[in-house]
Order: sequence, then structure tokens, then C-alpha cells
Amino acid sequence: MSTFARRLAAVVSWIGHPLVFVTATVAIVVATQLASRMAFAILATLFLSVIGPTAVLLVLGVRSGRWRDADVSVREERRRFYPVAIPLSAFGTLITWWIGAPGYILRGGIVTLLLLVIAAITNLWFKISLHMLFAAFCTVLLFRLSPIYGGAAFLLAALIFWSRLFLTRHTLRETISGLILGVAGGLAAGWL
Repeated sequence: MSTFARRLAAVVSWIGHPLVFVTATVAIVVATQLASRMAFAILATLFLSVIGPTAVLLVLGVRSGRWRDADVSVREERRRFYPVAIPLSAFGTLITWWIGAPGYILRGGIVTLLLLVIAAITNLWFKISLHMLFAAFCTVLLFRLSPIYGGAAFLLAALIFWSRLFLTRHTLRETISGLILGVAGGLAAGWL
């Protein structure tokens, strides 16, 4: 395995981390669809209620030895991740509703919450690639917004698919399962 390919896979994996991909997608959607004041309010709300706390949770989990890595790649370790991530997602969705976010933002939050619940239940048998799940979810949403944004997201999602397999963080089944679930969630949130 070449050093360059391993480094590239690691960089793609970090750029494609669900927190990064979802944050970038939400930023693109609200910046292009809403007045700046509401866009800022939604981004600030999501950052303070979900993204920031989840990032802190991941960093502290790795530092304490609770998780091997910030991806929570070990299936057994995810049993301690989902019980915190799911309430954070629910809280973020409630807060966006409270500040008067548009329906499509709320729908995205609800679908995100449902995807996490499905991933947590599935984790009883095997782990789904959350990288691929959220890459596919965001790609479908960005295609709804613009073929240019969707095309760029698709290219990144394809690289994420490769990187998760190349780094042996997931099996083909786990990666494809994440892809299928993410596409279904994106269709539900953005197209229905």
C-alpha cells in the first residue's frame, strides 16, 4: 500500500467526516436559500446544539480511550456513541423548529435523526458506514439544490467510498448499506 494513497485516503476521510460534510451542506443550503440573518441563526443554532457538542464528544472520547478514533470505527464502541448522538440530533431539530426554521430544514433534521436511529438499531448486527450514509444523504440534497453542488458532492462521496474501504474502516457491505440508507434519507428529506 503506497504512502501517498494512505495519506490521500486519510485526508478524504477527514474531509468527508459526517460532521464536516453535513455542516458544509447545511451552510450551502441556507446560504443559497435564505436571507443572511436566518441563515446565520440556523447555522449558529446547529453548531451550538449539535455540531459543536458532537465534536467535543468525539475528541473527549478519543482522548479518554473510550473510542479508538474520531470515526468511532469499532462497532462495540458505537453502542456508547449513539445514546448521546441521537439526543443531540433531536435537540438540534427542536431548536431549529423553535427559531422558526423553514420546513425543509426541519425535515432534514428529522430525517437525520431517523437515520441515526436506524444506524443505531442496525449496529446490533453490523455497523453502517456513517461517512457513506451522510455523504450520500448530503449528495442527494445538494443535487436537489444544484447539479454543480450535487456533482461536486458526488465526486467527494465516491472518494469517501473508496477511502473507507481502503483504510479498512468498513467492509463493502457496511459501505453499501450506508450508501443505500443515505440515498433513501436524501430522497425523503429533499425530494418528497
